[in-house]
Amino acid sequence: MLTTITTWSLQMLRAEMLIPAPRPPSTAAPGLAFERVIAPTPAFARYLYTAVGGDWHWHDRLSWTHARWQRWLDREQVSIWLAWQGGAPSGYIELEQQSQGAVEIVYFGLLPQAIGTGLGAWLLYTGSARAWALPGTRRVWVHTCSLDHPRALDNYRRRGFEVFRTEQAERVLPPISGPWPGAYRQDGDR
Repeated sequence: MLTTITTWSLQMLRAEMLIPAPRPPSTAAPGLAFERVIAPTPAFARYLYTAVGGDWHWHDRLSWTHARWQRWLDREQVSIWLAWQGGAPSGYIELEQQSQGAVEIVYFGLLPQAIGTGLGAWLLYTGSARAWALPGTRRVWVHTCSLDHPRALDNYRRRGFEVFRTEQAERVLPPISGPWPGAYRQDGDR
């Protein structure tokens, strides 16, 4: 079935545009930590990609070979930042330093158990602050689409991102590809 997808590209042009988000309370996010993954392996990066994006139609990297993942992760311009809760991953943000001082938030999201806890706003704020802290950053940008979580666009705007382009395209969607396809999008299954 053909689906119309809206994609929004958003950006911040000054660090002062970044609007803080509170750290989730310890009752909602026990043992919360945020740190850079120093030497991410292809298996771990692919795990994050499928665990976070599987139910939101993230498909672009599913066909990547181990070698292609490794080449991507070996680039000094790429960094992965992880939110941990009680020793387990709960979300991540992947940054790529690009030309002319741009930093793209390539991927950002939460594992299903963390959705609705307030972690998304805090992780986006904290990860965006890391992007601004990279040497020479003059622009932080991201894109999201109508297939993403229903609150994604609002979260970006609440953190200070502004839409600079909106596009629509029709696509035939492949099946959801998460570790348990569709398991977390059914009522009562969270």
